[in-house]
Amino acid sequence: MANTTDTSTSTARPSLEDDERNASRSTTPSSEGFKRYIGDGWAERDESLPAAREQASFAAARRSKVSAAFTGIRLIIPAGDMKQRANDTDYPFRAHSAFAHLTGWGADSEPGAVLVLEPNGDAHDATVYFRERAGRDTEEFYADASIGEFWIGPRPWLAHVAADLGIATRAIADFDHVIDSVDTATLVLREADQAVTDRVDRARIRYAAEAALSTNATDAPFSLEVGAQHEPDAELARVLSELRLVKDGFEVAELRAAIDATARGFTEVLSELPRITAEVRGERVIEGVFATRARIEGNDVGYGSIAAAGPHATILHWTRNDGPVVPGDLVLLDAGVERDTYYTADITRTFPVNGTFSAVQRQVYEAVLEAADAAFQVVKPGAIFREVHAAAMEVIARKTAEWGFLPVSAEESLQPENQFHRRYMVHGTSHHLGLDVHDCAQARRSMYLDGVLEAGMVFTIEPGLYFQPDDLTVPEEFRGIGVRIEDDVLVTDGGAENLSAAIPRTADEVEAWVRGAAS
Repeated sequence: MANTTDTSTSTARPSLEDDERNASRSTTPSSEGFKRYIGDGWAERDESLPAAREQASFAAARRSKVSAAFTGIRLIIPAGDMKQRANDTDYPFRAHSAFAHLTGWGADSEPGAVLVLEPNGDAHDATVYFRERAGRDTEEFYADASIGEFWIGPRPWLAHVAADLGIATRAIADFDHVIDSVDTATLVLREADQAVTDRVDRARIRYAAEAALSTNATDAPFSLEVGAQHEPDAELARVLSELRLVKDGFEVAELRAAIDATARGFTEVLSELPRITAEVRGERVIEGVFATRARIEGNDVGYGSIAAAGPHATILHWTRNDGPVVPGDLVLLDAGVERDTYYTADITRTFPVNGTFSAVQRQVYEAVLEAADAAFQVVKPGAIFREVHAAAMEVIARKTAEWGFLPVSAEESLQPENQFHRRYMVHGTSHHLGLDVHDCAQARRSMYLDGVLEAGMVFTIEPGLYFQPDDLTVPEEFRGIGVRIEDDVLVTDGGAENLSAAIPRTADEVEAWVRGAAS
């Protein structure tokens, strides 16, 4: 059943617009007799408290690092709220990654929750504010389709979450007191929840105005417009992003598990090739088979899966996945399982539908594999992140020059002012991986692209070659071929570990994999 909303007695976000939009819908009985009847006759709840989850201690250590960076400053990190899909239905909720990182709350987190780090000397006191479950004797329990347990199932209570996360908890109504205490130094993670950000903006403006009126305008603290970008807030976002560059032990274990699940999903796709090739929209079958594994072993897919067959493989972000899968073509499958903790894999394999690469397909595939292997050789502590991409590009330039595709030599093409080989691979070779598929995106260039590799970093290596079906700069037999090989790598003290090495990579291994899975 879809998320059906009864607005006649709901206490959540009531509005005239809601009433008018759903005026023709059936309503929950509102008589006193019904209220008494539905509120009685329930078994006692299990009020036992859980032990702290495994990631609670890791999250506490992360909060300590943030606290040290913002001594004496109140920090507000919202989880975000539900987002409308259509009318009164919402998208599945996913908390903001920074909130999840600092609390340890993942797929079971509550919409509208807010983490507040309140200064206490040289440290901070952490509190999670959220709307806990309502009693069964309240209308919210049975009449509020957005948060009522009758509609969406069991919901947590304050003591339960406090024990589970190892963080103090308070009712979301008490967050009003935080807003009342906001000063111009208070920082908020702006992108997480616009409503919370607006409240903080208004509170900071109010504080600045009151300070100016009570002293002298020339001595007033800064002010800002509601909704305007605020540089100190950007600094908070940057620190929270850079905090995730080096993964702790829990994070690495979760990424390993996500990658293992992804490997199983890929093999299950191959086992369904007879059904996939029989369907007009075979790419959709690929997408669905993988999504099933993601939902069985995790929260969901970590991003929109790319199931690109034939010439669709030359489209970098092909997510429509509505084309046929034809024997003789290649399939480029870029997909990853996201764990309940939100940590996601990001793997790409390109395979021949009929189990055998053609001569040209193999030629392209082995060039991409050589580029990937060259990039892997660079990875070790002390290397610069951009050097990984440069190593792959040297191979891509050399191969496309050897094949006669470039107007200049490989050496000339590699010059910054040329880069002709990038016509056939316009994307970067690597990005950090973790809670977000493109993790740490707000980190400074000096910490990311120009950053020094450290043990504990996890990122992708994903070179490719893409020859569009109408690209007249390449021979006809190359047109419509797209190949990408993507692995997830962990920087270790001794160099690099390919976390996805168990998924076949060489052309011979891939052919055997396809034939074995489909038999």
